[in-house]
Amino acid sequence: MSIKRILALFFRHAYLLKRSFPRILELFYWPLLDLLVWGFLTLYLEQYRESLPQFVTFFIGALIFWDILFRAHNGIAVSFLEDLWSKNLLNLFSSPLMGSEYILSLMLVSTAKLLVTSLVLFALAWVLYSFNIFILGISLLPFVINLIAMGWVIGIFTVALILRFGQEAEVLAWALGVFFMPISAVFYPVSVLPPFLQKVAQFIPSAHVFEGMRALLKTQQIPVNHLVWATALNAAALTSVFLFFSWIFSFIKRKGQLVKIGE
Repeated sequence: MSIKRILALFFRHAYLLKRSFPRILELFYWPLLDLLVWGFLTLYLEQYRESLPQFVTFFIGALIFWDILFRAHNGIAVSFLEDLWSKNLLNLFSSPLMGSEYILSLMLVSTAKLLVTSLVLFALAWVLYSFNIFILGISLLPFVINLIAMGWVIGIFTVALILRFGQEAEVLAWALGVFFMPISAVFYPVSVLPPFLQKVAQFIPSAHVFEGMRALLKTQQIPVNHLVWATALNAAALTSVFLFFSWIFSFIKRKGQLVKIGE
């Protein structure tokens, strides 16, 4: 066993860490998000411990809903990375394939994966916890669609950033969606957040979805205001992110950077 070889490999990784901002950021990113999410949840439990309303139903429902958003985002990003890792991206775009067609195909792949995953989650939640998400019927569908739409927005934005900045941005395929978790108020109401984050949450579609889900489970009535806000914000975000992707895609083609991606 050679101490020199061990240290040589250690310093190799340390050097990579020193020269890469995304790698440095990742050291603090996940612990900070864990602290925020579970810290706010603790505050919620502390404030409402005397009268927590159907907390098992709320938490399991929130977990399933969050997974829908995450899978919608992750399905697009990881499918793109698979083309990148297999060095198939240049082959695809050497054909008449348009950038918009490629993104729409990733959205279909994301939806297909999401359907399979969600059916498994629904079945396990019913078998293990007697939680039947279908009890509210068609009322949940608009909120699910909004979560999928937001997942698509994050996924397309992630693909655009990886195209622009290359391999160092690949961590965003897993990290960017989770960034929205604390301010989406997945496991607790928006009112638990600090005042400035409450203002930010007003412009996050998923925050309106989770607030709406809790209201729907509690009152059995669709909270129209949250649904309208989520739909309007998602429509604006989808339009913006498609334009952003088109601009990035045109930029890298014009600069000849498509050849270098994934090398």
